[in-house]
Amino acid sequence: MKLPFAAKERPTRAERAAGPSSDTPVAMPSPAHTSIWERPGFLVRRLHQIHVAMFLDAMSDENITPIQYGLLSILVDRPGLDQLSLAEELGIDRANVADILGRLEQRKLLTRRSDPNDKRRKICLPMPEGIAFVQKHHESMRKAQESLLEPLTPKERSTFVALLRRLVDENNDFGRAPLKRFGRDAS
Repeated sequence: MKLPFAAKERPTRAERAAGPSSDTPVAMPSPAHTSIWERPGFLVRRLHQIHVAMFLDAMSDENITPIQYGLLSILVDRPGLDQLSLAEELGIDRANVADILGRLEQRKLLTRRSDPNDKRRKICLPMPEGIAFVQKHHESMRKAQESLLEPLTPKERSTFVALLRRLVDENNDFGRAPLKRFGRDAS
């Protein structure tokens, strides 16, 4: 049986600890290479993961995701939106919003009704339990948001959120499911 490498090719522990010798090739980063810590996309994705973990921790007893809470919050503020409008408000596709609505409807937090003027449209309304849920957990949601920004000064927080809004607004059309109201006329 032939080994994939000769025993001599495998460095000893002492050789590994000493580091590469002058005749050992060392991989040099490409001039175009950037560390992932310099890539905004990576940082935004990582920050999102951190925020989701903070939110889930704050809402651990409720078994609800940030997107579910966001959708329910929109309905509490603007009852009677149809499924497509909700998808556009959250920047998610129609199939996902239907699934999220189904989960919240099973929990009796909202209901969907056919539009009397267009039976294909589903009007979404928060149930009293859904309104109470949003009100009860608003403070926990707010604390999760604050925890995320806690390392920043108040001025940095304001600047950071303003820059995030600008980036989302200016790049909104690149999203798979662009937000309809974001930026210019969103409150």
